[in-house]
Amino acid sequence: MPVNMAGCTTDCVEKPISICFQKFGRFVGTYPWWFFISPLLISAVLGSGFYFLEDREANDIEDQFTPVNGPAKLERQFVQQNFPQNDSVFSNQRLYTDGVYASFIAVSRSSNILTDAAFQEIVTLDRKVKELNVPMGHEVLTFEGLCARRYKKCIPNKILDIYKYYGNNLETTKLTFPFFRFGFSYIFLGYSVGGVNINSSVIKSAKAVRLFYFLKEDNRSRTDLWLNEFLKVFPSNLSVNFIKVTHSTSLSRQVEFEANTKDVIPLFSITYVIAIAFSILSCLRFDCVRNKVWVATFGVFSAGLAVLSSFGMMLHIGVPFVMTVANSPFLILGIGVDDMFILISCWQQTSVHDRVETRLSNTYKEAAISITITTLTDVLAFYIGLMTPFRSVRSFCLYTSTSILFCYIYSITFFGAFLVLNGRREDSNKHWLTCKEVPEECPVGQSKWYELCCVGGAYDPHTGTEEVQPMNHFFKKYYGPFLTKSWTKVFVIVLYCIYLIISIYGCFQIQEGIDLRNLAADDSYVVKYYDNEKAYFSEYGPNIMVVIRREFPYWDEKYMSDLETCIEDFKNLSFIEKDIFTSWIKSYKYYGSHSKLNLSTEDVFKDNLGTFLRFYSDFKQDVNFTNNSIHASRFFIQTVNISTALDEMNMLNKLRETAQKCPVPLLVYHPAFIYHDQYAVIVINTIQNIGVTTAVMLLISLLLIPNPLCSLWVTFSIASVIVGVTGFMALWDVNLDTISMIILVVCIGFSVDFSAHISYAFVSNKKPSANEKAVEALFNLGYPILQGAVSTILGVVVLSASKNYIFRTFFKIMFLVIFFGLFHGLTFIPVFLTFFDMCSGTPAKSKSGPEEQAVKNSHTNNIQSKAKDGELKEREIYDNHTFQLDNLRTCQSQPCSSIWMITGNNHHVQDNHMCMASTIPMFRVDSQTYEVHMYTPSDDGTLRVKCQSKQCLEGQNCVLGNSNHIQDSDVRVPTPNGSDLSIL
Repeated sequence: MPVNMAGCTTDCVEKPISICFQKFGRFVGTYPWWFFISPLLISAVLGSGFYFLEDREANDIEDQFTPVNGPAKLERQFVQQNFPQNDSVFSNQRLYTDGVYASFIAVSRSSNILTDAAFQEIVTLDRKVKELNVPMGHEVLTFEGLCARRYKKCIPNKILDIYKYYGNNLETTKLTFPFFRFGFSYIFLGYSVGGVNINSSVIKSAKAVRLFYFLKEDNRSRTDLWLNEFLKVFPSNLSVNFIKVTHSTSLSRQVEFEANTKDVIPLFSITYVIAIAFSILSCLRFDCVRNKVWVATFGVFSAGLAVLSSFGMMLHIGVPFVMTVANSPFLILGIGVDDMFILISCWQQTSVHDRVETRLSNTYKEAAISITITTLTDVLAFYIGLMTPFRSVRSFCLYTSTSILFCYIYSITFFGAFLVLNGRREDSNKHWLTCKEVPEECPVGQSKWYELCCVGGAYDPHTGTEEVQPMNHFFKKYYGPFLTKSWTKVFVIVLYCIYLIISIYGCFQIQEGIDLRNLAADDSYVVKYYDNEKAYFSEYGPNIMVVIRREFPYWDEKYMSDLETCIEDFKNLSFIEKDIFTSWIKSYKYYGSHSKLNLSTEDVFKDNLGTFLRFYSDFKQDVNFTNNSIHASRFFIQTVNISTALDEMNMLNKLRETAQKCPVPLLVYHPAFIYHDQYAVIVINTIQNIGVTTAVMLLISLLLIPNPLCSLWVTFSIASVIVGVTGFMALWDVNLDTISMIILVVCIGFSVDFSAHISYAFVSNKKPSANEKAVEALFNLGYPILQGAVSTILGVVVLSASKNYIFRTFFKIMFLVIFFGLFHGLTFIPVFLTFFDMCSGTPAKSKSGPEEQAVKNSHTNNIQSKAKDGELKEREIYDNHTFQLDNLRTCQSQPCSSIWMITGNNHHVQDNHMCMASTIPMFRVDSQTYEVHMYTPSDDGTLRVKCQSKQCLEGQNCVLGNSNHIQDSDVRVPTPNGSDLSIL
C-alpha cells in the first residue's frame, strides 16, 4: 500500500523494486540448482586469488598508517634534497629517517644504576652485541664492519666511555645533567641516562641506562640480517643479576606488526565455529520437518563464500592486503548472518501450502527491500571511506565493501536457492536429517520421544504459515505492549537523555592518534622496551630541525633580527628547552668574532663560510652552500616532556603555527612527524566521512523507505549511535586513530541496519494506529534483529582475547556499535515512531467504515492442491471473519433488501432477524472448486437466508454468528454437496 503523507507518495522507488524482487524470487525458486551451484563455482575461481596473498601483503607502517602526501613527507623530501647525510661524519641528530640501529635499556633492580656492579653487566652486554657475527655467503657480517662511523670510528656510547674512564669511582663522580663536561667537550646525557634524581644539576641517582648501536644505511639487506640476528641472540645471551634489560631495533616495530597475522587465523576459526553454533541453535525447531539446522549452516557458509570470492577477486586485481583487512571477515560474517535471519523470518511467514517458488517470491517481496537498504548503506559507507588519506583505511574499505556486495548477492542467490531446496523437503514432509518421509500426526500409542523425533510438518492451521517462535510471541505479547505504555515511553525518553549526556561528555574526552607501540602484540619485547622508554626517557623528546627553506641574507642585520625574533618565539614554547640550542649561525658569528671578521657584509660572509664549515664538519651538514649561494640552512631546538599523544599533537601544531607566523620562510621537521601528521587530518577526515555518509544514508532511506519522516528518524538514529559510540569509546580508553576511524565508518552502516529494518516494517504494515504498528514491527523483525546483533557480537567477541591492539579496538567499537544500534532499533526508534502517527500512513482520527472493517478483518491465504492429472488448482479460504455488529442496523418491520438474515439474541435483533450493512460483501461457494465468491447486495445472485430462531428452514442456506452479539460459535455456509464451509 503506498504511503501518502501530506499528499506525497514515496513508494515510487520501493514498490517497483519490491515487484522486481518478487519476480526474481520466483525465478530463483523455479531454477534453484543453477543459483546454488553457480556461486560455488564462482567462489572456487575467484578464491584462487589467495595464491597471490603473500605478494599483495603491504604492511609497511609508514606507508599504510600515515597520511598519503602528508606535510611531513614533503618536508622530509626537502631536507633530504638539501642536507644529504655524510656517512663519514655520522650524526643521529641530523637523520631525516629513524635510522638503522639496535638498542637496549638496562633498568636497575635497585634504586641506582650508576654502580660498578650494574655497569659491569652493561659492559658485558655491550661486548656481546659487538661480537655478534652473521654468516652471509662466504662473508661474515660484524658490527665493526656495519657500524655508522664518525672519523672512521664506530659511534660510541659516551656513557660507557665515562664509566671506563672513572671505573669504580663512578658512584662518587659528580655527573651533571643533562650536559656533562668530558675532556674538551660536553656530552648530552638526556638520551643515555634516565629516571634521574638531581640536586643542583648533579645526578644523585639514576634508574636506567640506554645504549644505541647505529649502523650504516647504504646496504639495508646486510644491516637487516645483522639486526635480525641481534633479535634472535640478544635475549638468550642475558645473564644478569643487578639489571633488567629490554631491547629493540629499528626493524622491531615492523617485524612485530607483521607477526600479528598469526594471531588472527585461530581467532577466525573459533569465530566461524561460534557463528555456526549460534545460528543453528537459534534456528533449531522441535519439529523434525520444519527444523532449520541446514538453513542456518548454509547461511553462515554463504557469508564464508562471500569472503572467499571478494578477497580472491581483490587479490587477483592487485589491491594491497593490509593488516586491518584481517578484521573484515569477522564483520562480513555478522552481516551475512543478519541477512539470513531476516530471510528466514520472512520465509516462515509465507503459507506452507504454497509452492516453494511462490514462497520464495513472497519472501523476497517482504525481505529484499530491507536487506537492500542495509547493503546499500554499508557498501556506500565503505566506499566513501576511500576518501581518507590513509592507505590502510582505503584497503579495508575496498575489501569490506566488495565482501558486503558478494554477501548480498549470495544471500539472494545461493542462500535463496537453498531455502527452496529445503522447502521442497519440507513440502514432502521429509525428516531434516534422514530425508525420509515422516507422518504429520503421531500414531496412537507412540511415546513423546517418537513424536519429537519422527513426527513433523506442523503449521498454524489458521494462517497456513509455520508456527510462530516463542521469541516472536514475546515481542508481540509482552515486550511490544510494554514498550507502548505511556509510562514506559517516558522512562525511555529519560533513559535516552542520560545516554546522550554521557555520550556527549565522552566526545570531549577523546584522545587522537595511534600510539606506535600498539602496533605490536601486548607480550612483545618491543612493548616492554617502549614502556621503559616512556617511564625513564620521556623528559627529553625529539630534537627538532628548523629549516630556512629559501635563500636568505644572513649578513643583513634587519633580516637577522626577524630571524632572531622567530627563534625566541620557538624557545618561548612551553615544551622547548631554551638552553639546548644548536645553530651554525651562532657558531659562525662566534668564529667571526674571534677571527675579527666583519660578517655583516655579503662578500666576507660567503668568502669565509667555506673555511668555517671545513673546520666544523657537523655544521657542514646544516648548510646547503653551493655555487656561492646559501639555498637552505637549519638549526635545532630541543623538546621536553613529550610523553602522550596529546603532547605530540600540541607540539606539532604549535611548531608549525610558529613557523608560519615567522616572516622568514621556515619549516620544522623530525622523522617522528611522519607519524604525528595523522593528528592534522584524523579528526577532519572522520567528520567529513561521517557527514558525507550520513547524507547518503538519508538519500537512500528517502528513496527506499516509503515515508519521509521515518527516513529522518533513521538518519537521526545514525547520528545518535555515532555520538554514543564516539563518547563511550573515549571512556573505554580507545583513541581516535586510523583503526577507530575505520570502525566509525562501519558504525554508520550498522546503525542503519537496525533502525532501517524496524522503520521499514513499521511503515509497511497495515495496522491502524502507531502503537499497533510498533508492536507488529517488533513482532515481525524484533527476533531476527536480535539474532543478527547477537551473532555479530559473537563474531567479534573472540577478538577481545587478542594480544593485538588493532583487533581489540575493533572488538570494543563493534561491541558499542551493535549494542547501541540494537538498543536504538528495539527501544528508542519504536518509541519515537509512535509519537508521530504520520509515520503510520493513517490519520490518527480517521474512522473506518463498515466495508473497511469487514475487509480489514479478512485474511486471505492461497492453498494450492495437486489434482490427480497433475494440474494445480487454487482455492481461496477466507478465515478469521468477524461481523462487527456495532456497524449493523436492526431490521424494521419492512423486509430488509438484499441481505442475509442472521439468527441473533440481543437488542440488535428484531423478530429474530438482523440486517447487515449494504456494503458488506456476501459469499457464494462454487460446488466444483470450493472457491468462495464475494457478492455485494447489488449483485443479482445475492443469497437470502430466512431463519426461524436457531433452526434453519430445510433447503435454505444459513449463517450463524459467533460474537457476543450473535448466537452460536461459528458462521457456516452449507455447500451444495452437503458439507459446510466454516468462516471462523
